[in-house]
Amino acid sequence: MTSESHDLRHHILETIDHLDHILPGQRPLHKFVHHNTIHGFQHLPFEEGVAAYEELTGVYGYLPDSKNRDLYQQGRITDADLSAAFEHAKHLQSEQIVFHANDLTVKRRDIYQIALLHELPPLSISQLNWQIEELNVLHAIQPDVSKEARSRLLSSISDQSIVIKQLWESILHKLNIEMTDLHPENMLDLSEEQAKEWLEKIKKNLADGEGIPVHQKMRMDAETELTEMLARVGDKMTLRSFVLALSGIDILYSIRPQIIRICASVLDEGVAAWQLPGRNKLGLYAAWRSTAHFDVNPFLHDLPDWQNIVDETPEDPVDCIILQLTNLEIPQDKWESYIQHLALELPGWSGMINWRQHNPDYHTENDATLHMADYLAIRLTMDRLWLNQACKDTWKIEAKLGTIEYYFRKNLSEFMVRKQLYGGDLPEYLTNLAKDLIMRAGSERERREEWQSLADLTWTWQFSPLVKKDFEHAAFNSGWRLFRLCQHLGLSAADIHGMQKSDLLQLLNVLDEFTAPERSRIWLYAYEYHYREDFFQILRANINRGRWAKRAQRPQAQIVTCMDDREESLRRQLEEINPRIETIGAAGFFGVPMNYKGIDDFEIKMQCPVVVRPANDVTEVPRKGAEPVLQEHHKGHRLYRKLAYLMNQSLRRSLIFSHAIIDALAPVVFAGLLGRVFLPKFFLAFNTSLRQSIEKKVPTELMFKAPASDTPATPDNPRVGFTDQEQVDRLAVFMRTTGLSYGFAPIVCLTGHGSTNLNNPHEFGYNCGACSGKRGGPNARLFAAMINRPEIRKLLADRGIHIPDDTWFIGAEHDTCSDEYYWYDLEDIPQSSLPAFEAFRSDLIKASKASAHERCRRFVSANNPRTPEAGKEHVILRANDFSQAFPEFNHATIAAAIVGRRSVSQGTFLDRRVFLISYDPTQDADGKLLENLLLAVGPVGAGINLEYYFSTVNNDHFGSGSKVTHNITGMFGVLEGTSSDLRTGLTKQMIEIHEPLRLQVLVEAKTEILGQIYERQASIRELVGGGWILLSAIDPDTSEISVFERGVGFVPWQAEKKQVSEYETSTSYYQNINVPLPPVLIKQPHVTGA
Repeated sequence: MTSESHDLRHHILETIDHLDHILPGQRPLHKFVHHNTIHGFQHLPFEEGVAAYEELTGVYGYLPDSKNRDLYQQGRITDADLSAAFEHAKHLQSEQIVFHANDLTVKRRDIYQIALLHELPPLSISQLNWQIEELNVLHAIQPDVSKEARSRLLSSISDQSIVIKQLWESILHKLNIEMTDLHPENMLDLSEEQAKEWLEKIKKNLADGEGIPVHQKMRMDAETELTEMLARVGDKMTLRSFVLALSGIDILYSIRPQIIRICASVLDEGVAAWQLPGRNKLGLYAAWRSTAHFDVNPFLHDLPDWQNIVDETPEDPVDCIILQLTNLEIPQDKWESYIQHLALELPGWSGMINWRQHNPDYHTENDATLHMADYLAIRLTMDRLWLNQACKDTWKIEAKLGTIEYYFRKNLSEFMVRKQLYGGDLPEYLTNLAKDLIMRAGSERERREEWQSLADLTWTWQFSPLVKKDFEHAAFNSGWRLFRLCQHLGLSAADIHGMQKSDLLQLLNVLDEFTAPERSRIWLYAYEYHYREDFFQILRANINRGRWAKRAQRPQAQIVTCMDDREESLRRQLEEINPRIETIGAAGFFGVPMNYKGIDDFEIKMQCPVVVRPANDVTEVPRKGAEPVLQEHHKGHRLYRKLAYLMNQSLRRSLIFSHAIIDALAPVVFAGLLGRVFLPKFFLAFNTSLRQSIEKKVPTELMFKAPASDTPATPDNPRVGFTDQEQVDRLAVFMRTTGLSYGFAPIVCLTGHGSTNLNNPHEFGYNCGACSGKRGGPNARLFAAMINRPEIRKLLADRGIHIPDDTWFIGAEHDTCSDEYYWYDLEDIPQSSLPAFEAFRSDLIKASKASAHERCRRFVSANNPRTPEAGKEHVILRANDFSQAFPEFNHATIAAAIVGRRSVSQGTFLDRRVFLISYDPTQDADGKLLENLLLAVGPVGAGINLEYYFSTVNNDHFGSGSKVTHNITGMFGVLEGTSSDLRTGLTKQMIEIHEPLRLQVLVEAKTEILGQIYERQASIRELVGGGWILLSAIDPDTSEISVFERGVGFVPWQAEKKQVSEYETSTSYYQNINVPLPPVLIKQPHVTGA
């Protein structure tokens, strides 16, 4: 291997490795974990990251103006919020005076606000004609003009028709614009003299207009445009995009089904009956290469030289990439950007293969080996095959960049016609002429004079008065925009006459400077500011109202839930039902990361945040004496799996028996379908009973104890179980961090969570993010089992954590869809603790019904159930409804997080929009516990919030579209239809009610401590300093709130105090309301010592 080829290979491998930063990072469906959709740009500040992603992909990362205007109309954004946003954006100089006339002073912010609230785009000539002739815009003030502006316009002349007509004419006169009635069809008989007349008017904007014929000018312009377009290949587009832009032929329509067919076969996790031979031994590229000649699908056979091209592919995929890029004549200095754009043409499939490459420990049933180099080698080979066909069919040339350049430099007239046609720049009649000529002649080799004539015509069209030009003002762009702007400002014709032309143009310049990204940033800040102010006002009003800042008296019971926003209503309702119960929130792995294997699991599962690698294995095993029951359970479980496999797999694979078996089972299946639809409660009970009779329930326990050892456990060499020292270390840190280190209740319940729903490919996205998308019940169970051991309690006592003998910890799991609870190890509860447990469980059942009732207010089909019992029944049926597109709303509406004692928020209604993370600053003088807490929960909370943000602002790209049209492929992803890109992100149903805000994180801590953590931890600095999350602090001593400003640090929040509402109960506030509710206070009983 020469040094040059070695360098090229190294360059390609580096480029492939960098793709991890720009491709979607979504895992297979059953490994789904929420993450920042544009994670590869998180090293940049939020605004720069969104802009960089748009530069690369063309995808906008903010809500469109129309959606923001809807929020403004709904009162979700107010004028005060916009004022705060303008004040925050110092670079906009919003208070600068632009124009002063008599009694009116126009500031930049006035123009900015008009641009935010009203559409002021340029029009086409046809649109302007419609506005004038059909909508009579020259005879009446625009209906969206404010009363103040309308009054000023009519202050001297009451006839608005005269006022508006004069305003229009004065603007055109000031800009030296002449109205024209010229219609595009008038150019059908365009003469050379007319063209020269148009060119003469703008010759100062041409390079050199004197004495050069129109055709020669066209050729010069075409030469320049061709050079610019060629330069974009690699930097901005692929050769496929180049050919598409000049022929209208998109080879991706032909390539995509073949790429999907190959990749889906290799990625398959148990659905496909036939898979790509050799995928596990050879890898994707080698397996495809070895079978391409024998593929029964003859899609290659019609392509020119396909056998030669496939035969010449090297054995190594990297060498194949180099070969194909060289053959396509892509400049080497553009290979990196070319490969990036190629991968982003099918980002879902590219992203999934990339994820598999970077997670080699992930194994599937077919045990295939996947690398991005394999995918790119196949894709480039296919590109070459189909590009060759397109180029030979269209121009009779090879698909080489140099050959294409040579062809079009010889045929500039054809280039001009094709570029204007397929770029959509021509009026209808010229479009028809161009299509007709391409149909008849094909290329400029035929009918050259017609090509030249049409090229001159299409090129001259761009200088028509009817075409928008950046360098000149016209009635339908500058004139119309100023006409609209002046009405909203209240400027009359008299004001315009008193202006200099430069004054009028300055209004337009300010409008143009306020670009779409600038507008979006103002909207976003205002939206977030609106929520933040309500949020902070209610927390300030709640000072000294919340319970359990200190446990002067013992709680009746304590429950530790996940920090999940869905638990907020449950905790609040439980506290209303029994004020003597304390609720605590924490990351749902409860500080005990582990590799877990349940009794029916075939592989271990990582039960901790994705940023943590567990070093201990825990297994669920039968209790002593339950071995016979276990055998019956395994038999039943295998039978159930076989039946499920028969129904879902075998019936569609058997060539001979499928039809007969389907006919035989049809009555049973039909009866089941009828039961699901018309008798859902009966069917649910029957199905549950049937499964329990097949799979006997086994009494189990966790095997988690390990003997003492001097050898530390590591993720690469995990220990089976935890030593006593490891258990105490993890428990003590968790308990001190959450504040659960004293004042223990008789019953302490830890509840993980998961979600049960049917027919939902993204079901794992509803589970616990802190458990890597798994259910959190095993972690709660493990924590309780550890801390109930006398040996562990003694070791905890040595560290100052004294747990009373009558305190018992219980593990449970909350189903956030059905609001049901599942309990672990109830047989171990001491007899003396049973009364306290039953009392607590009774209160929890009531709270779960109340929480279900509250959730139902956002479900249209729930019809506002009257009682908590009716609400609970609705969500249970909803969880078992296979037709339900909205089983639950998951994290939709998430907006904030509180890291601190429950007393900060207890007593407030936060509408299930806040992560509640317990942290006691009084037990953490140096902030070390807080530092570790933020490192664990920060990425989890940010990942959830940012995925919801991006999937909401642009669901077509960042999200996965409607689940109604989804088809599962290979059990690892979803497609729309049968041959779309792999859809990543969240479905429309998951984000339908979401409000896209960045996460407001309020931490109960001294700003000095937070500042030190910020300086020490790069990951915190990236999220906070980059503006991906918004950090604030509430002082644990003074309760003063400070806001972190990027580039400044913490600044005091000094808003005026506002009167806040207080309600008797949560139900009295939310009853029959199905829109987002601002925070309020809930009346609190006096509880001594709480």
